[in-house]
Amino acid sequence: MTVLDEVRRLEPEFRAEEDLSAAQRSLTGRAFTHMQETGLMRGLQPKRWGGAELSLREHLTSVYELGRIAPSAGWVAGVMGSHPWQIALFPEETQAEVWESDPDWNASSSYAPTGKIEPVDGGYRVSGRWSFSSGCDHAQGVILGGFAGKVEVAPGVEVPNYGSALLHRDQYAIEDTWHVGGSRGTGSKDIVVADAFIPARRFLSSPLYEYNPDRPAPGMEANPSTLYKVPWAVMFNLVLVAPMLGLARRVLDDWTSDTAVRKANWGGTYADDPLMQMHLAEAEWVHDAAVMKMYDAIDTITEAAEAGVFLDKRQRARLRWNITKGCQETGFAINKLMRVASGRTVFVDHPLHRLYQDVIAELGHAFLVSDGVGQYYGAALLDSSAPEVML
Repeated sequence: MTVLDEVRRLEPEFRAEEDLSAAQRSLTGRAFTHMQETGLMRGLQPKRWGGAELSLREHLTSVYELGRIAPSAGWVAGVMGSHPWQIALFPEETQAEVWESDPDWNASSSYAPTGKIEPVDGGYRVSGRWSFSSGCDHAQGVILGGFAGKVEVAPGVEVPNYGSALLHRDQYAIEDTWHVGGSRGTGSKDIVVADAFIPARRFLSSPLYEYNPDRPAPGMEANPSTLYKVPWAVMFNLVLVAPMLGLARRVLDDWTSDTAVRKANWGGTYADDPLMQMHLAEAEWVHDAAVMKMYDAIDTITEAAEAGVFLDKRQRARLRWNITKGCQETGFAINKLMRVASGRTVFVDHPLHRLYQDVIAELGHAFLVSDGVGQYYGAALLDSSAPEVML
């Protein structure tokens, strides 16, 4: 059976655990175990470390499906399920350190540079607070984003050295700040680091490796698959888009089921209301278009990696604009459906209530906001300039 088959087989279990996860504000142990059992959490892990090394299309199709079935589990699968892919880019010694004794080792993350990463002899000192670390209760480590001084990317050219620091579980504390209305089951709590040392091999620089096709990331030598050659920012955007659009599919399905049997005040059913029919048709169109943009981005970066083609910033901006705009427009379409839904959706026990809160929460992620990449892409088309964005 494929990973997708396993996700669908366990749909009843995932749905049951989703309610419990929301109640305890973190994925249940059973939900996370089911995610591991499907093979989804190791879908992007190199085969030589026991992973499946799936194609990005196959992996994200499964993430989308889990997002439909159990939104919090789908979100965590999207985020944490991408980390074996990034860990495979770290030096070989770092990969062996985490996977040699435990192939299931995985990390949560928080990439916003809100803490401090200071270069010191032999490595870096990490301290501060990072937020929104989805699935952190089930992780053996964490990947934290930050600026570590400057790095020379070309002769005489230095830029801020944004990168990812990999810490083990005994190097940080988890602070339970996750008191929220939406995405409750993701357990996206704060990571607090007092003062931790990491060796140089546990920091992966983005500008040093991401924008120079002649300087591959250290892990690519041992992991030569084209899977590990796709651009990080587009890749990380996609792992959020997939569960969000899966959640949108769930909202559309549940709204349709509810509306099909909803009695109208004038005596008929809302299923026969022409306006309701058009609202739904428009929402379906927007969702389907967004899914097509998602798969176009997946296929574009995969085919470019296979052909050895380096995608420049303008091309990456187009892809990120397309997929974030798709999520944004899907959110607007769902807003319209909720506006004409039953007034009873205001009650917290109505099935659509929590799903709508989940939509709002997921679309609040910085990497699903389309404005910055849209401006950058538009400026590139006009041969003008715009503020830099992560591409």
